[in-house]
Amino acid sequence: HLILDLPRSPVMATIEVEPPTGESANDPVDKVGSIEYADAHSDGLLVPPLITSKSSDEDDDSKTADMLLTTPRIKAELKAMSESGIGNIDEAKPPTWTEIIGLLATPLYSALPLSLLLCFYLIRCNGWILYLFLLFLTYTLFIQDFQNTGGFPLPFYRKSFAFRNFVKYFPIEVEKMADLDPSKNYIFGYHPHGIIGMGAQGVFATDATRFSKLFPGIMPRLLTLDLNFRIPFFSLLLGAQGVCSASKRSCMHILTKLGPGHSVVLVLGGAKESLDAHPGVFDLTLKNRKGFVKVALRTGAAIVPTFGFGETDVFYQVENPHGSPLRKIQEFLQSQLKFAVPLFFGRGIFTNYGILPLRRKIMVVIGNPIDIPKTPENEITPDLVNKYHQMYLKGLTEVFNKYKNVYARDRKSSIAFTQ
Repeated sequence: HLILDLPRSPVMATIEVEPPTGESANDPVDKVGSIEYADAHSDGLLVPPLITSKSSDEDDDSKTADMLLTTPRIKAELKAMSESGIGNIDEAKPPTWTEIIGLLATPLYSALPLSLLLCFYLIRCNGWILYLFLLFLTYTLFIQDFQNTGGFPLPFYRKSFAFRNFVKYFPIEVEKMADLDPSKNYIFGYHPHGIIGMGAQGVFATDATRFSKLFPGIMPRLLTLDLNFRIPFFSLLLGAQGVCSASKRSCMHILTKLGPGHSVVLVLGGAKESLDAHPGVFDLTLKNRKGFVKVALRTGAAIVPTFGFGETDVFYQVENPHGSPLRKIQEFLQSQLKFAVPLFFGRGIFTNYGILPLRRKIMVVIGNPIDIPKTPENEITPDLVNKYHQMYLKGLTEVFNKYKNVYARDRKSSIAFTQ
């Protein structure tokens, strides 16, 4: 067995070689502190770059480690990992100004606060400016409906300079397990929610990760709370990204009216799951979330389990265990406001603490699609819904288990489904 002693941002690592004994001889994972090592693909050793062997009591063990690290297969693995940045991301490195601009282009950091400030300014104006703003406000609150009809995604905006630098900040990358047939419609389930859902924004609300190249003919619409579309100006920017309302009507319209390839992306855990977003933890609020299966049965859309490894690692959250006073307050606010209020922090531009996310890689793995037959409304039974819901849970677990030792090596727990 190779036991790795890794620092949090590894530059040098040490290796000890111990002969397998007893039950551990068949155990694929050896734990050292909070780090786990496993041969994830059973065809190569997965270790960070710049590795030196550590002398042991027996010279043979040291020679064995040196020999292992000089084989062509291991050299190729180390080179690939070094180029991809896996295990070698310097999260303490200040972002470049272009990456800061990209991050600030996201709705939370620029569009939302600027829209609110602009509204506050216009409401204090006089004359025709005030009248025009009140007309626009009335339209936004009571008439606007593009969020339920597919939005108006602008390709040049989704591929813009700002969004390209946004995905470089972490970075955010995509890996697929299978091709998707552009003649079908899909419901992507994204997990985990995290604090904000940065991976979902980077992959599905922009084309900065070249999603359109990976899946030609597939046009995703990331869905969010309808409340976001009642904010003047902010709603227009969301529509230009192709973001739509998470209402049932919106889902049905996209999947049945816009044609083949048009798909929806649901962050199924929702606001409730954000309260469980802690680094290395994968508690998913999914056990009773079955509405998306019913939509799939009504429309015949395939469902695609999608996992964002690293999503819960980009922010810290104040500890809020179930039953604690803080958690009770947060759950009460969520029930009244329809959105959660997690107490989170990350980093600053040049400081260790702030509200910017940490620079940790988010790898979004898009799993194998699960075909769902289009079913008449009167034939959709609870047993049928449970059947496909269990298939989805199994598919999502397969995605996690296949890649957890590659992209979640610092995990504190395994995947868990909660209510």
